[in-house]
Amino acid sequence: MNRRDFLGSTAAVGIAAYAESAMGKSEEQEKQPGEFYEEPARQLPVRKFDVVVAGGGTAGVVAAIAAARQGANTALIEAKGYTGGIITEGGTALHSFFNVWKPYPGVKKVQLVRGIPHEIIERLTKMGGTSGHAELAKGYDHDSVCLAVDVEMYKLLSHTMLDEAGVYVCLNTLLAGAVMEGRRIKGVIAESRSGREVFYAQSFVDCTGYGDLASHAGAEYTEPNDYPLCNSMGVANVDVESFCESLHLSQYAEGLRSGKEGQIVRFQGTPKAEGVGMRLVTTTVHDDYLMFVKANVGGAWSKEKSWRVTDRDAMTKLELEARRHQQELIARIRTVPGCKTAFAARSSPSLNIRRGRVIKCDYDVSQKDVFGGRHFDDDVMAYGFHDHSRKIGGGGGSFGLPYRALRVAGIENLLAAGMMITSDYKAHMSTRNTVSCMAQGQAAGTAAALCSKDNRQTRELQYPILRKALIQGGVYLES
Repeated sequence: MNRRDFLGSTAAVGIAAYAESAMGKSEEQEKQPGEFYEEPARQLPVRKFDVVVAGGGTAGVVAAIAAARQGANTALIEAKGYTGGIITEGGTALHSFFNVWKPYPGVKKVQLVRGIPHEIIERLTKMGGTSGHAELAKGYDHDSVCLAVDVEMYKLLSHTMLDEAGVYVCLNTLLAGAVMEGRRIKGVIAESRSGREVFYAQSFVDCTGYGDLASHAGAEYTEPNDYPLCNSMGVANVDVESFCESLHLSQYAEGLRSGKEGQIVRFQGTPKAEGVGMRLVTTTVHDDYLMFVKANVGGAWSKEKSWRVTDRDAMTKLELEARRHQQELIARIRTVPGCKTAFAARSSPSLNIRRGRVIKCDYDVSQKDVFGGRHFDDDVMAYGFHDHSRKIGGGGGSFGLPYRALRVAGIENLLAAGMMITSDYKAHMSTRNTVSCMAQGQAAGTAAALCSKDNRQTRELQYPILRKALIQGGVYLES
């Protein structure tokens, strides 16, 4: 559609009245001395949807598919030129579709996360893009199953499934603001090379990872900055077997690699050789290639001590530091047998975060909830993995995530899914993981569509209606 057709097929809205109230001025801007430029008011073309999902990453892809499959006219806004997010950029593997059962004799193996996330993995496996659900032979006190993915295939498949579901996908599009009516979002402002426009909708889902939409809408949030950052690279010309033999291994799994069963697909360890200062955890689905090697910065890893993930200037310095660190890692990898000509074949387009803003929601999942294996009367998923502990529900159990944990406090029609929920650091070490975010996405997208269907606000949606729709969508609910 050309611009003339687009302008002719949409309404126009003047933004002068709401621009300042919707966008506002940050505290830093209020405090900063110096000049300011007052942007002239202008009219923006409008698009209308039932549901708008902000962020096409781990949670956002699944949220948009879920909403569209419920019959909602759905738009997805993503700043990058592809979908997939952390799954394609920063994670060594997807954790975890199953409970952690292996360390506990008699505990039954249960696949907790099903539905759309499971469908994605089934299709990706048929494409030759996963290791399969590879059980760990070493290190299973941490996890029982590792799932490695081909990042480029995941980008293709996630976009394909969005297209099949009828989602209006807007890539290379920046979420620039929110249009508010009291405590309700009326629309979001999006900007791309096609111009600046407004997307109106009944319901919204923030899956940006940074909590950008919630912030624009005036939601309460904190910025803990309590995780290191990383840039993950793929390293080619690596003899995987020789590399493993050179390490003191703490994790090891075999699965599908280059179409062959029983191949090394995940390992973690430190070099046996003295003087090679490196601890590596990685996965692969291809011969002679490490899919993810992380170059950590921030916190104890960084020379830059004062930073926030929303601080552009601090993050710019850390981007440079991470890329320098990558080259140091390549030099160390080349000292390992079979890796003399190793090189970085890809890197992430920007630093990977484990969380940015923590958005205040109607319920804040706690460490006690997670480790105690608590389930709620409004569960929307079950999950059983934690980065630092296997003892969920006493060991090998699961906990439930309540619908109220996805409802953004103080905003009537906004849900949040992914790494920006859960303020408790220890609980967040579970809820932030990739497969948890995928499951949250299906719950949030389904709820947003149901709300838009009957013009309900998020707190007006009756749980039995949501539960029924989730179960019909293949979601496993333990309670």
